[in-house]
Amino acid sequence: MSMRERIQTALAALEPQYLEVLDESHMHSRGLETHFKAVVVSPLFAELNAVKRHQKVYASLGDLMGQLHALALHTYTPQEWAELGHAPDSPTCLGGSKHDH
Repeated sequence: MSMRERIQTALAALEPQYLEVLDESHMHSRGLETHFKAVVVSPLFAELNAVKRHQKVYASLGDLMGQLHALALHTYTPQEWAELGHAPDSPTCLGGSKHDH
């Protein structure tokens, strides 16, 4: 199972109405399956600020968090998602990794 599939499986615990997990590793210099973007739309985020929403995501991912270099999170309630309809694009990597030579 790929890392993307493992992330999707773990995030199913949040009962998402919409879930998109993108492997954005190709945009970075760190290697394969290292950089991900997750868009999670869940009623469980209602009345939670961004920090609390992210904590719910981290808790759902558990030990997977230690296997990722980067995870861009975009968390929305169904109402917020209905108004926005999309998450922002990820920025282009500017390099600067300690692994660059």
